[in-house]
Amino acid sequence: MTEQAAKPFLYVVVCAAGIAADVGELVDAAQEQGWEVGVIATPVAMNGFFDTAAVEARTGRPIRSAWRTPGDPRPFPPPDAVVVAPATFNTVNKWAAGLADTLAVATLCEAFGLGVPIAVLPCVADALAAHPAYQDSLIRLRGMGVRFGPPYAGEPGEEFGWRRALELLRR
Repeated sequence: MTEQAAKPFLYVVVCAAGIAADVGELVDAAQEQGWEVGVIATPVAMNGFFDTAAVEARTGRPIRSAWRTPGDPRPFPPPDAVVVAPATFNTVNKWAAGLADTLAVATLCEAFGLGVPIAVLPCVADALAAHPAYQDSLIRLRGMGVRFGPPYAGEPGEEFGWRRALELLRR
């Protein structure tokens, strides 16, 4: 077995929020802690929300955003854990409802079924976070064992706790 194969594998699911531009901070932190990382992005996040080439260079793997065809090999090994960061209103609500219409959300739905630990760093504006559907989604996901970091609304001076996601996985 190679050293790389012995490392635990972390899926990082990236959603379309402005803070996604800094997702390399999470990748770097995870690698420093001994994780091998594969990134799965929502289709909208792939449209300029983060530097895909830089993230691919960091991970040494292509970013996944679309399903593979039946004959294609799996590009990532099974996950040992999943981090969703930033997690948007749309993704949280679709995931809680089981609407697996993108690879990112389908991966989250499947990870729950596999019993994989999942940490979430939400990035949702206060006005959206007040919506009853979002509140219901948080209750459902927490009931499924999903671990949430503090909410982030993107206010000036507010920091997004990339490393917090890794702490949540250690709980």
